[in-house]
Amino acid sequence: MDLGPWEIAIIAVVILVLFGSAKLPQAARSLGRSMRIFKSETKGLIGDDDEKQNTSQDARSEAARLRAEAARLEAQAGPQELKAPADDAVREGVPVRQTEHGK
Repeated sequence: MDLGPWEIAIIAVVILVLFGSAKLPQAARSLGRSMRIFKSETKGLIGDDDEKQNTSQDARSEAARLRAEAARLEAQAGPQELKAPADDAVREGVPVRQTEHGK
């Protein structure tokens, strides 16, 4: 799509007719502000994508570090036998009191 000098002149005349000579500077100023806002928002979106990638990578490395730490602590503690509190009481000869729920 190549714009020649005649096409540009026709577009300029149409813009002049639509806005009028009094409102043309105000319209140009408004267009400039809009373009500036659009560019700054676009740059902000591009920066957000980079930040999100860094955050997700940090989260992955933190999760891997925590998994390794949990595995190390588990190996250090060794196997443990899980006991119910009532088992200890029965072995020691302590009578276990019956509760309302156990009637």
